[in-house]
Amino acid sequence: MFSIKERDTIRERVLQMAAADQRVVAGAVVGSLALAEGDRWSDLDLTFAVADGVPVTEVLEDWTRNLVEEFAAVMLFDLPSGASIYRVFLLPGCLQFDLSFTPASKFGATGPKFKLLFGSAVEKPFNQSPPAQELFGYAVHHALRARFCIERGRYWQAEYWISGVRDYALSLACQRRGLPSVQGRGFDALPAKVSNGFRRALVASLDRDELLRALGCAIDGLLGEAEEVQVLAAKVEAQLRQLTVAWKK
Repeated sequence: MFSIKERDTIRERVLQMAAADQRVVAGAVVGSLALAEGDRWSDLDLTFAVADGVPVTEVLEDWTRNLVEEFAAVMLFDLPSGASIYRVFLLPGCLQFDLSFTPASKFGATGPKFKLLFGSAVEKPFNQSPPAQELFGYAVHHALRARFCIERGRYWQAEYWISGVRDYALSLACQRRGLPSVQGRGFDALPAKVSNGFRRALVASLDRDELLRALGCAIDGLLGEAEEVQVLAAKVEAQLRQLTVAWKK
């Protein structure tokens, strides 16, 4: 596994690349290392502004070639977001490096974990967590898909959907308590009483009865965390309950 020293060395080398590239006019650290030291397992996440008029993809491709040649980096995927492009790399030692570029006129923080290193940034509204109604709606959708997959004998796919119901319900639980709700970041900070209740929604096997049991527990947890969407929950609760009972053929 990579060491903190190795991560810091790569960080400094990438910042040297930025200083030597006249197309790059600003840079920042984002993520867990922006406002604190992170921990032993923190990824490297750097973002840069490209001079307006210079194609972001041009700079990204040039830097990718350098990272591959110098660090044996492996490109995993791109994630476009507005005017920005995020490219995720895997470096030796299992170090994940998230590199992103944005046109200078649109370069700025989209969340609190942003530390400007050089250049300037524009003021931007922070990205908001999905509203409670959206989280609840996705969970209901997933619960429907789970039961239909069970009826079709598609038990692996049913497990996938049940886990989705549970995760959206946990996200609702996080929002209610002011915890991060995206990508499970707040799950481990939930009160033990809440997280222990959701343990019952973990699927223990691909047996039909077990899948139905876990689905029922996930639905119980979802409805228990639906305080912010009580009107919507009341409208669909009876149908959600129908997803866990025997159906006539």
